[in-house]
Amino acid sequence: MPTLFEPTSFGAIKLANRVVMAPVTRARAGKDSVPTPIMAEYYAQRASVGLIISEAVGISRQGLGWAYTAGIWNDAQVEGWKKVTQAVHEKGGKIVCQLWHMGRMAHSSITGEQPVAPSPSTGPGHIHTYEGKVPYEEARALRLDEIPGIIESYVVAARNAMRAGFDGVQIHSANGYLLDEFLRDGTNHRTDAYGGSVENRLRLLREVTEAVIAAIGAEHVGVRLSPNGDAQGTIDSNPEAVFIPAAKMLNELGVAWLELREANPDSHQAFAGATEQPKLSPEIRKVFHGSLVLNQEYTRDTAMEAVSSGKADAISFGRAYIANPDLVRRFQEDLPLQEYDVTTWYGPHGEKGYTDYPFAK
Repeated sequence: MPTLFEPTSFGAIKLANRVVMAPVTRARAGKDSVPTPIMAEYYAQRASVGLIISEAVGISRQGLGWAYTAGIWNDAQVEGWKKVTQAVHEKGGKIVCQLWHMGRMAHSSITGEQPVAPSPSTGPGHIHTYEGKVPYEEARALRLDEIPGIIESYVVAARNAMRAGFDGVQIHSANGYLLDEFLRDGTNHRTDAYGGSVENRLRLLREVTEAVIAAIGAEHVGVRLSPNGDAQGTIDSNPEAVFIPAAKMLNELGVAWLELREANPDSHQAFAGATEQPKLSPEIRKVFHGSLVLNQEYTRDTAMEAVSSGKADAISFGRAYIANPDLVRRFQEDLPLQEYDVTTWYGPHGEKGYTDYPFAK
């Protein structure tokens, strides 16, 4: 049986081990959403991982409504990301770009327009803006004639990612953002071709994935789903009826890999009720035959068991990578993990809590 530290491949991407760095928003870009030099240092420090999934990266100004986060819709952003991918590759690592449209979770103070969603709705809690944390705003429903432009934004972003030197992309369809909002009947109340039946709610994910595959090749494409809940209050009355068909569809489209963020009872990010929904990864494993990556609250031992037993092909770690740039070595040698400083997670804190965590001696 495979081990967590053996090589594998996700389509065209060859991984030195089966530890994956999950996407972790750190908000260290400029107000122009251009990656900054310190971001290249941060990712290069973590290049010993089998694959880095970048922080969520905005595909358009409309889709990026969180302060100090990075985009990939213009040439300046591409040039900024080139420095990041070059630094990772010089260390022998692999990195993909997570393509992000925030949907109803964006804010007009950053995007310059009312947030958009499948249907009018308001996200729970607060968002980080340049003026501090503020409540989410009500989103308006996307018009049918706007949807082709959304799809084209994903295509442009995917092409830009490859131009920037990324090894591939991950389509972010989880965590309560736009594509996830279309999947779930808790946020999708449309009565047109993009709402109602499961097939209709899957339509936008299908069309985006097909378009990105046509642009850069399925061997460079992965997708992220959060079948049994997320931290954004985006729910569905019957997740099994949505996410197993979604995984089957993605398998038929030929995406190279699929990452599942699955809430656990001890997850501090799980919203009320999320953990009452069973994990769907065992059933998804039966219908998705590409590489399967599992995420959420894994430890060294549970990750090793999940890979060796065949439950997953790799395991992704998010918060553990904030304070442990050498996580693979710490796992291999069973070294203690460092604790992160939550006050430095987001915003323009420079190197503090970002690039100043020491490597094991």
